[in-house]
Amino acid sequence: MKDHIETLCVQAGYRPETGESRIPPIVQSTTFFYGNSRVMADLFDLKREGFFYSRLANPTVDALEKRVAALEGGVCGIGCASGMSAVLLTAMTLCEAGDNIVTASEIYGGTFNLFSSTLKKFAIQARFFDVDAPAEVIDALIDEKTKFVFAETIANPAVAVLDFEKVSAVCKKHGVLFVVDNTLATPVLCRPLEWGADIVIHSTSKYMDGHAAALGGMIVDGGAFPYRENPRYPAFNTPDATYHGLVYADLPVAFGTKCRAQMMRDTGAIMSPQNAFYTLLGSDTLALRMERHSRNAERVAAFLAAHPKIEWVRSATLPDNKYYALAQKYLPNGTGGMMSFGIRGDVSACARFMEHLRIATQETHVADVRSCVLHPASTTHRQLTEEQLIAAGISPNLVRLSVGIENADDLIADLDQALESV
Repeated sequence: MKDHIETLCVQAGYRPETGESRIPPIVQSTTFFYGNSRVMADLFDLKREGFFYSRLANPTVDALEKRVAALEGGVCGIGCASGMSAVLLTAMTLCEAGDNIVTASEIYGGTFNLFSSTLKKFAIQARFFDVDAPAEVIDALIDEKTKFVFAETIANPAVAVLDFEKVSAVCKKHGVLFVVDNTLATPVLCRPLEWGADIVIHSTSKYMDGHAAALGGMIVDGGAFPYRENPRYPAFNTPDATYHGLVYADLPVAFGTKCRAQMMRDTGAIMSPQNAFYTLLGSDTLALRMERHSRNAERVAAFLAAHPKIEWVRSATLPDNKYYALAQKYLPNGTGGMMSFGIRGDVSACARFMEHLRIATQETHVADVRSCVLHPASTTHRQLTEEQLIAAGISPNLVRLSVGIENADDLIADLDQALESV
């Protein structure tokens, strides 16, 4: 019998034995005791599962990893220190100097900067495409050195909805990995592995925990990609001298094992037990919250679309939105609380609006229970050039709004009174 997503949010990842804590305990320890030397040696040789040092694995983090993997339908999760470290560890697990990645331009500003600037220092090239571009454009960017194609289910802050089947078909044609950041949709609203993705990434600091109290990221390995004897991925088919000649393609979980055993081992970018505990508590109510976020956002988007001081609204809940059909296909139960809109006026008009809000606060965050706003062009994406901002779908008058779970009438009234100042 297969449990529904609502049940998995509450139950997956941890099952106590008799007399044990009902909720996952915080194992705030760097090290673990073993009385048997052979068992400890087997752990270091990856011959058995277990914990020997919290830089690689920890019981509290493990419970969250198992929960998110179950929610996404993957074979394993890897808890990371942040969403950005999850993206970086994925890239470093798959790429070497001289390789390239192909990515949508409409992605989070930090990820854009990582791909366009930081990865250059490792001699890894990023090739960008418009998320709305036809398959032929993506196809032309892929060569024998391409290690993965990357996109976001719902782009932040462009609020573009990914056409999974279009990108997946291109990836399958070339035998290249399809990596999707599912942060803003969550597995409650969309499960990318069911639409052709191979690896799923989350910033768990957003909807997954919901309360904005814990930094974290997660990588989920779908477990179905054929690495064995795949010429595109020699590192998975070459013996790893640091693990006595282990060949990752021969393992049931190839990517997840390589990522943890090599990259997590060498970077130490694992999620802390305390943050994993907070995220576990928050994820209990994920299904309930995503339903409320989505319904509130539908009402707010409709209000803004009819307001004379709003130039445009980007929300896939609106029937005239260009992503409406894709949202109905891939996210039929809602698109979460994210949207963006353009205020009639300049940057100062955006500032006046945000400063007059009473409920929604101006902050560098999205996707928790509280509504918040931001002006990306002058904050999260300010490192981008004008050309890059345009490519990412960010105009000077764009305001990003993350709709929380407050009363929708109160939120609309707050937006209405703040727009009076513009």
